[in-house]
Amino acid sequence: MVGLVVAGIAGGTGEVATARPSEEGPGIAIAADLPEPEGAQFLPGATNVVPATQAPAADVRAKSQAELAAEAAAALTYTCPGFSTVDDATPLSYVMNDYYAWGGFKAVRVGNGSGNINWKLNPYGNPSWYMWFHSLRWLGQGIIAAGKGDANAIAHVTTIVSDWVLDNPYSWKANVGAWESTMHRTNVIICTRQAVLAGLKVTTLPPRYLWLDTALISHARFLINYWSGAWNHGTDESIALFGVGCTLNRSDYKTLAQQRLAAGITTAIDSQGSTNEQATAYAQFNYALWGRAVTVLQACGANPGTTITARRALMARWLALATNSMGNLHQLGDSEVVRTAPVAGTPLQYAGSLGASGTAPAQRVGLYSAGYVFGRSSWGTRATFTAQAAYSIRYGPPRKLHGHSDHMSLTYTARGRDIVIDGGHAGYQNDVWRTWAKSPFAHSSMTTPRTADRLPTTKLTRYALKSTSDFYEFSDVPGTGISRVRAVLVVRSPDLIVTLDRASSTTAQQFQTLWHLPSDQRATVYSRTTALAARAGDSTRTILFQVPYRQALPRGAILLKQAQTNPIQGWHYPKITIRRSAPTLMFARAGTSASILSFIAPVRATGSVTYRARWSGTTYVVDLNVAGVRTSIGITAGGSLIRVA
Repeated sequence: MVGLVVAGIAGGTGEVATARPSEEGPGIAIAADLPEPEGAQFLPGATNVVPATQAPAADVRAKSQAELAAEAAAALTYTCPGFSTVDDATPLSYVMNDYYAWGGFKAVRVGNGSGNINWKLNPYGNPSWYMWFHSLRWLGQGIIAAGKGDANAIAHVTTIVSDWVLDNPYSWKANVGAWESTMHRTNVIICTRQAVLAGLKVTTLPPRYLWLDTALISHARFLINYWSGAWNHGTDESIALFGVGCTLNRSDYKTLAQQRLAAGITTAIDSQGSTNEQATAYAQFNYALWGRAVTVLQACGANPGTTITARRALMARWLALATNSMGNLHQLGDSEVVRTAPVAGTPLQYAGSLGASGTAPAQRVGLYSAGYVFGRSSWGTRATFTAQAAYSIRYGPPRKLHGHSDHMSLTYTARGRDIVIDGGHAGYQNDVWRTWAKSPFAHSSMTTPRTADRLPTTKLTRYALKSTSDFYEFSDVPGTGISRVRAVLVVRSPDLIVTLDRASSTTAQQFQTLWHLPSDQRATVYSRTTALAARAGDSTRTILFQVPYRQALPRGAILLKQAQTNPIQGWHYPKITIRRSAPTLMFARAGTSASILSFIAPVRATGSVTYRARWSGTTYVVDLNVAGVRTSIGITAGGSLIRVA
């Protein structure tokens, strides 16, 4: 490392901080970053404890004396878990001048340049910014430099960490940002301790740094007293507590951490491999996090057993099936648009590499009692992976944790692009945008805006998987006095989605089937039946239309909503820091009942769709020509959607 001189940072005082190595060493070992969601993982003002509801794993335990004796030659270690990209925007020059940057926000000078930090700062009013500030992960580049022997970095980083400890005495539970980042900060303190030892080339902490161990004991005490339970927070906390036990040779810390991991795994990942957090991005994070738990336990003398590994294998298949034909996870719950990680040796290798390596999963469709349907036309090949169609449908238990009010909603990709999307993830600030993104109105389903959302349990009442089509039916009670049924038919060759939304109410309602479309497309309403969506110059356009079925189409049967702020509608959040105007089509009815038959047809840019409706006995048949491919869809007397031809 060369000497570094930094001056003239915007907003600075003109002071110059230097970082000069004494004698460069190899530094500390740092684990690879996990695919951790970028935003803060808590809801300000809400309880974040998730009780374990399933029997704990019986095989997570301390190793026997015989096992330990066999490994006597191996050192027991806890590797610095790293900084999960939080430090990426805060280079060493910023750290040395007390600047912190995160999430695309402009860097802020948070201290006086000498390591005296104002821990009350939150200039952007953003809970994520504030939580990662208190996590100390932004010090990562300084800790790395300290571990390589940079004397000034050692001094400055330890001054900042000490300042946090002095300014935030135990217990800091009243400060939600400090509270929720405790497990991350615990790991940063462990990394700092390792950097001091490596940078000074010693094996025992010098007396002037013994406060680091005292701080770790305080953090362990907090983690013991305030376990978040069976979700990613509780898992992270248990790993950090185990890390303190490994670092300070405290078997009591390690034993409790193992017990909590054993209690959490069977609830955090169920027996089908589903996450309990109701968000695809958090499923991917939990997959990686539990993998780290196994590694951490093994490295410091504990036996992780087989339950964690078995549940992760189930989740790998879940995540593969949750991958759309563009190689992203379907954007569900508090999820940004996230690439599927191509984990070697698992079904994720094929899904995450877009068919370039690995073996295609045997399943084409996954049905999960936690409330997920994932399906696709085919897994294709390396050459045809993105040409396939893929879809998701949500149902199941009421909204919780990172879930949204998205029951019966669809996402759909085909012809190498998004066709029907989710409204996305607006972040964790308590504002109207997060309220909208979590609400039914940010999802492609039938909504009833005059009635409060009851967070219903939604049942999958029947389904039929066939060679050329998949059928599903769902039912629930989304509001007081309202019943709702959605039938979905996903057709292959041609790519086509058909939905029949039926609802009834004891009082007059507005019934609105919403179709959220990609932000890169422009939508145009042509008639009461038909709308088109396309991006200029694209090879694909989407034709969306509704066919009258047991109900005439009223004036205003199709409405286009985009970039509205009162009420909010027509937006997409691909990331929590990015909000884009996006067209939303509304198929609308009013009264005490509704019957909305929708067709979503992605076709080539010059393709068209024509149809003719007829009765065949008790079956209502719609004969279609979809860009030159003929097919017929039927609605039986019992309300099933079937492919007739």
